[in-house]
Amino acid sequence: MNYIFYAVPFFFLLIGLELLADRLRGMRNYRTADTLNSLSAGVLSTTSGLLTKGLGLLTYSIAWQHLALFDLSAQSLWVWLLAFVFYDFCYYWNHRLGHERNVLWAAHSVHHQSEEYNLSTALRQTSTGFLLGWIFYLPMAIVGVPPLVFLTVGALNLLYQFWVHTRHVPKLGWFEWVFITPSNHRVHHAQNPVYMDRNYGGVFILWDRLFGTFQEELIEDPVVFGVTTPLASWNPLWANLQFYVHLWHDAMRAESRWDKLRIWFMRTGWRPADVAAKYPQAKPDLGQFVKFEVPLGLGQTCYAVLQFVPYVAAGTYLLGRGAELGSGTMWLGLAWMAFGLYVIGAWLENRPWACALELARLLANWPVLWLAMDLGLLPFGAVAAWLLLAYSLVSLAGLFGLPRRETALVL
Repeated sequence: MNYIFYAVPFFFLLIGLELLADRLRGMRNYRTADTLNSLSAGVLSTTSGLLTKGLGLLTYSIAWQHLALFDLSAQSLWVWLLAFVFYDFCYYWNHRLGHERNVLWAAHSVHHQSEEYNLSTALRQTSTGFLLGWIFYLPMAIVGVPPLVFLTVGALNLLYQFWVHTRHVPKLGWFEWVFITPSNHRVHHAQNPVYMDRNYGGVFILWDRLFGTFQEELIEDPVVFGVTTPLASWNPLWANLQFYVHLWHDAMRAESRWDKLRIWFMRTGWRPADVAAKYPQAKPDLGQFVKFEVPLGLGQTCYAVLQFVPYVAAGTYLLGRGAELGSGTMWLGLAWMAFGLYVIGAWLENRPWACALELARLLANWPVLWLAMDLGLLPFGAVAAWLLLAYSLVSLAGLFGLPRRETALVL
């Protein structure tokens, strides 16, 4: 069963309830551009995951078939309980090394780039974690956990983590000693020195207590969310590529061949001495920390939200039908999704060329629709064409009718 697909409506329902709680309690944990950026990263992650998850599943299945030490049955309850706990143990080490090694942080950093902390942050996921993440779960295959059990407990582990991304739930007493909670996960998303690289568990906080990585949330040290090298962008593609590009530049600048290689696997933040000397990186002062923001008019903001809605719908549709679709269709869907989300990010950044890019996006929807119908992705072709026509006309009216602020992002 595709648990994530069926959970999508509940994700958005809970986000809506959290927005209502924000309003009633006089809090401001959501900013439109930040939320759209988090959701864009999530949509991109689930869509690309339909093409890439086969790598992890294939390697897991091969290891299970040829290396399993025990013949564990999916019919036994104790196997499921063992697998649930075992998965979280493997997740702990995957997560921990995702913070402690450069190449793994390049993938995982996407989840931490938001400078807000709310339920939309939970959906902000990487699109490149498939490259190395599968390695950490091979011990489960070697023990003999069947692939079906592995996939199911993995989905349940991910679903559990959704609710802990909120600022509305206080400490929960004894529950804090055993499980990951909103309080101890807020610590994990902090950039305060006292909180850095702590609380890695997915469901259980016991691993952090056992291996010395636990940190309690402190009243006297309020959490500042985000990463120490800010993304400073609303572009979900750049969010996924930023740290890889940074590592690549440092590797190319390094004089030592050994440094060019080992930079990828050194502790996060390590740089070759010669590169650090020639190209120093200043870290923002936490005491003067200012959240990234680009001024936008209300009309521009509403336009971006409305343009994002079709991508949520399309992403959910692809997630639900992913198993039935061919790789060519999925690549088309991913390309369309990536380009559209990139354009929305440029719009939110108020780039000078955002209008021209947006016009190109709207025009490109027509050949994409034709290809989608030709591939059988959209069986209701005539209805889709009329809907696209109405959507395009409304969008064009908004595009040319909205005033744009002159303040644009300059990097």
